[in-house]
Amino acid sequence: MRFDYLVFIGRFQPVHRGQLSILRRALEESRNVIVLIGSANRPRNIRNPWTAAERTVMLRSALSAASERVRFAPLRDHLYNENAWVGVVQSTVARLIAEDGFPGDARIGLISGDDEASAEYLQAFPQWPRVEVPHTDTLSSTELRQHYFSGDAGGRHLLEANAPPAVFEMIEAFRTGSPAYAGLVEEFRFVQQYRKGWESAPYPPTFVTVDAVVVHSGHVLLVKRGAQPGLGLWALPGGFVRHNESIPNAVLRELREETRLKIPAPVLRGSIKACEVFDHPNRSLRGRTITHAFHFEFPTGALPAVKGGDDAAKARWFTLAEVRQLEEHMYEDHFYIVEHFIGSA
Repeated sequence: MRFDYLVFIGRFQPVHRGQLSILRRALEESRNVIVLIGSANRPRNIRNPWTAAERTVMLRSALSAASERVRFAPLRDHLYNENAWVGVVQSTVARLIAEDGFPGDARIGLISGDDEASAEYLQAFPQWPRVEVPHTDTLSSTELRQHYFSGDAGGRHLLEANAPPAVFEMIEAFRTGSPAYAGLVEEFRFVQQYRKGWESAPYPPTFVTVDAVVVHSGHVLLVKRGAQPGLGLWALPGGFVRHNESIPNAVLRELREETRLKIPAPVLRGSIKACEVFDHPNRSLRGRTITHAFHFEFPTGALPAVKGGDDAAKARWFTLAEVRQLEEHMYEDHFYIVEHFIGSA
């Protein structure tokens, strides 16, 4: 065989026949295959409905006995630190090979489809030769999720035709047996209706928002979302910039509306330590949304009282240690924004 290990990186939301064909090709060309399951530790939403553990079961079931030669590992996002993401990929592959006790230098390669999206992020691994598999005539995971949550006529048949049988059984069981499915359908309908309101615009809209990262005496201020999308998830205080206000004024207004934080505006302004723009194209389900995040720093002192207001169901101070455990429970990219300012564990 050409390789000792071929690495396949994907989100598999859900697994479809095209991805299964790539894995079968990998097993033909390599002694072993490493599958890194991306966007691990993200909260459930209509873009990431299934956990990394659930997607691992999908893949094992689809591969059946062939899965004995496949190693699976979760791969968390680092949206605003590509070097960190690349480093985790490299270290995870090295760890799995070491755990196998493989002797000598392993011949490692990357396998993927021949689409441009794969080509872009795989350029970060020039040390690993790439195997490209021609496109399989199948619906993408994005298209399958669209049919799955919309309940459109014929959608079930399309899912059955494009997902491996074992995967189709799993996602059907999730639809009929998991209480999470109803919440995802509600989120899907909200997002569809939201986007429909902008269909008449001459160009796809770009939204501008603000977020407040308030760090006070080793704590971070978060709010619990009281509405879709992201109902029930923890988030940074923030919202949309009004047409008649500046961005700094918008973040102060949103911070006070959502947390009732009783710190005078001049004190808040004087406590701004940094401001950064976060613009990952897929950061928001509602569409292209660019946010300006302000880092407020209060090194010492008693924590001010806070209370949820406006569209925030609750406001609460979390210790820095607690925040670092909230990746699966935070809205959109807010965990990674906080991580950018306070550092990772």
